[in-house]
Amino acid sequence: MPRLTKTACTSTAILALSLGGCAAVGGGPVPDASAPITQTEAQQGAEAHPQLLAQFGGAMTGPQANYVESVGKNISVQSGLGNAREDFTVSLVNSSVNNAFAVPGGYVYTTRQLVALMNNEAELAAVLGHEVGHVAARHSQRRQQASQRNSLLGGLGAILSGVLLGNSGLGDTLSRGFLQGSQLLTLSFSRKQELEADTLGIQYLTRAGYDPRAMGTVLSSLAAQNNLDRSLQGRNNATIPEWSSTHPNPATRVQTALQKAQGLPGQVTNRDTFLTRIDGLIYGDDPAQGVIEGNTFLHPDLRLAFNSPNGFYMVNGTRAVSINGQSGQAQLTTAQYNGNLENYVRSGFSALSSQQQQVNPGNVQRTTVNGLPAAYSTARVNTQNGQVDVTIFAYEFSNSQAFHFQTITKAGGTSVFNPMFNSMRRITQTEAANIIPRRIDVVTVRAGDTVNSLANRMAYPNGRVERFRVLNGLSSNEALRAGQKVKIVVKSR
Repeated sequence: MPRLTKTACTSTAILALSLGGCAAVGGGPVPDASAPITQTEAQQGAEAHPQLLAQFGGAMTGPQANYVESVGKNISVQSGLGNAREDFTVSLVNSSVNNAFAVPGGYVYTTRQLVALMNNEAELAAVLGHEVGHVAARHSQRRQQASQRNSLLGGLGAILSGVLLGNSGLGDTLSRGFLQGSQLLTLSFSRKQELEADTLGIQYLTRAGYDPRAMGTVLSSLAAQNNLDRSLQGRNNATIPEWSSTHPNPATRVQTALQKAQGLPGQVTNRDTFLTRIDGLIYGDDPAQGVIEGNTFLHPDLRLAFNSPNGFYMVNGTRAVSINGQSGQAQLTTAQYNGNLENYVRSGFSALSSQQQQVNPGNVQRTTVNGLPAAYSTARVNTQNGQVDVTIFAYEFSNSQAFHFQTITKAGGTSVFNPMFNSMRRITQTEAANIIPRRIDVVTVRAGDTVNSLANRMAYPNGRVERFRVLNGLSSNEALRAGQKVKIVVKSR
């Protein structure tokens, strides 16, 4: 939840996001994907670019961002969309979610979290090449047409409703209200389109001289990371729409990509160069955006903290923290505040209403939570799947700043969030000062080092060995060798 402002964020359609669902082998020929960028596409991309940067934490700068940009432009040129590196804009964005995406006009993006999971330059090129493949094949436009969407920058909820809420029937506006700023947003491509993007990405790798197997190895790491995240967060039956988490089975996808790479030329991986260039990259949450530690969210700048309910997991986003579980979903966010909490709560419900469906709350109740003035109300809404309860619970932190949870549960289920509502508190200056970022630390394996000994240096209270293996693309039985470079995660300012 970085740099929360007093105004709600603008919703933007994520056009070519995610290496989602996998296509089966033999999905048909790849269409002509060599047509250059058109003036219309360039304009569309230029319009979407600043909104996407805002959605995903902003563009990073410095040597690490410059390196990602260089690799991204090199692989993008292989597509034929543009004749020069200057035809593409490649951004490393400050997000802790594993994601990569691209939009028409030559705009390509990857999150720092996804880059940190990679283990060589070829894998970075593979991820960006896949996203360029979606653009080259005009997949976003085709999906827009199939959905009868007339605007590339149409409403976020209109395209993405159901990502967090499922088929709730709450309507586009309510869906958008829960999705904004979450960084969990993805435009679903068809199985055939995903295969086409895979194939094009592998072609670009080969043209650039990279090892084409990198598409398969990075997918393997992503599948392992998604499985580890589900296990650590206790959400084995829940999914987050990240870059490789959609169906079909990621393991099948890995094998498909590796099969397509067989016999193709290209051996360059630039492993050591890659690891050296990403050394020091921030990993996980940026304290400037707030951090998640176990079931607690803390924001050192906003000086607030709360706990998620048991059985729920959190995902930090640009202007919201998402809290997700089998019995409900919630977000913590903010809006403009004029000093009246009752009006603030009512305005929140108005923002979730639409012409098709009004969300009418009951009386606004006042209370105090850990010394904070608070107000809340609940609205019962009829949906296609039955009645649901939507609750807004707001807290005043100053005369000009308020924050609120908005939650959705089945009718009568709001009490599952009561422990969370009652956990909101201010944090002290000392607590805030002790929140420091985690970073990637690239080290060289010495004689006598083992997976266990290096994993013990990971700045986590649990799952250190599992985290270390996934981070370095190591199988469950794979050992280390002296002289090998590996990544560990440490806390460092």
